[in-house]
Amino acid sequence: MEMASARRPMRARQSDQIVLWGACVLLSALSLLLLAVSSGFGAARLTIAAGEISVLVRTTTSGSSTVDDVVVVAAEHCGVLDDDYNRLFVDGEWMRDDERRPLYEPWRCPFIDEGFRCRENGRPDDAFAKWRWQPRHCTLPRFDAENLLEKLRNRRLVFVGDSIGRNQWESMLCMLATAVAGDDKASIYEEKGSPITKHKGVLSFRFRDYNCTVEHYRSPYLVRRGRPPRRAPKHVGSTLQLDAMDSRAHRWKDADVVVFNTGHWWSHERLQQLHCYFQVGKKLRLDMSVEAAYQRAMSTLSSWVHREVSSHKSLVIFRTYSPAHPRASNSGSCALETTPELNSSRISLHRWPGMWNPAFEPSKSGTAAAAKLHVLNVTLMAAQRRDGHPSVYNVAPAARMPAGQRADCSHWCLPGVPDAWNELLYAVILKRFS
Repeated sequence: MEMASARRPMRARQSDQIVLWGACVLLSALSLLLLAVSSGFGAARLTIAAGEISVLVRTTTSGSSTVDDVVVVAAEHCGVLDDDYNRLFVDGEWMRDDERRPLYEPWRCPFIDEGFRCRENGRPDDAFAKWRWQPRHCTLPRFDAENLLEKLRNRRLVFVGDSIGRNQWESMLCMLATAVAGDDKASIYEEKGSPITKHKGVLSFRFRDYNCTVEHYRSPYLVRRGRPPRRAPKHVGSTLQLDAMDSRAHRWKDADVVVFNTGHWWSHERLQQLHCYFQVGKKLRLDMSVEAAYQRAMSTLSSWVHREVSSHKSLVIFRTYSPAHPRASNSGSCALETTPELNSSRISLHRWPGMWNPAFEPSKSGTAAAAKLHVLNVTLMAAQRRDGHPSVYNVAPAARMPAGQRADCSHWCLPGVPDAWNELLYAVILKRFS
């Protein structure tokens, strides 16, 4: 009886230990999850669905990586890191900076499209232009327009992509122009005398005193769009040739810095409006999904970079997708947004997981193509900036329509969010050409 009674407390103690052990395991798991989210993405300020995590952090510079692969590295400047600097850029936060922002005044920059001149179009607040991005584990070098122009002396900086890419290109022109004396702005000119317009396929501005050009090529899909093959159904107006680059690609391959972007035009609705379908080789692929077509196009881009671009001469960057922010509760408008969502940004997948990151497929020669193509991941930082879009302030007050009818919640006001992307780009260029 004594032995039996002694066993009962022992079993009770064992049961208590098991419960305690289980609780510890649960707490440890929760701690690891919180650590991964906070250290991997700076996502203490973001709510990210579990299935999105691996997509958001994957890079092409060293193969696929996961949250567990994110290494916290302390460095004086982000630009002195190795090729994993991209992951450190992802982990950061927006900081209000009334002293250093904005980097330029819009009325002093003639290179901004009317649709991005939010203050001049009547936007009453200006706080959207006073935020800078601060990586958590390194310090971005302070943007120095004169220094960047010296790095670009006798070189070409080329942006290729959609109108969000043009948004970033115009931002870069304004940032660089601050180094040119006000009475010498004539030394910056479009080489063919063309005005900046969204309908122009190619624009190239030369900084005369530095013999450098900052160029934009309009190529929303990056791959070639052309006529359909013979005997195609009548409803097929054009095709995206997923295995062929844009016909002007030969003009990019010798540039010293090339920044690609795509994303907003890859939607079923947009393609239907254009009566545009997919083609591989000479075969029409009417049954191919937009997601599969996008991945095939990204593979074509990666292969082209590996085959045509010299890694000794050119720095090639893919700037990731920049989310749009329409609110159903506000008639699809973002007009009432005046501050970043620092604590509650919900990143919902726009169309499919691959849209957040190009997820380039390796070429036949292994990871060599990926090593040449660096990813500048701005998706997380842009996701927090609902306040940064033109919304109804994308036209002059006299032409304005009610909120929701012409609200632009895809592009960005200038000065604004694209300036922060260019500060990251500046750090990368300093690293490359130091």
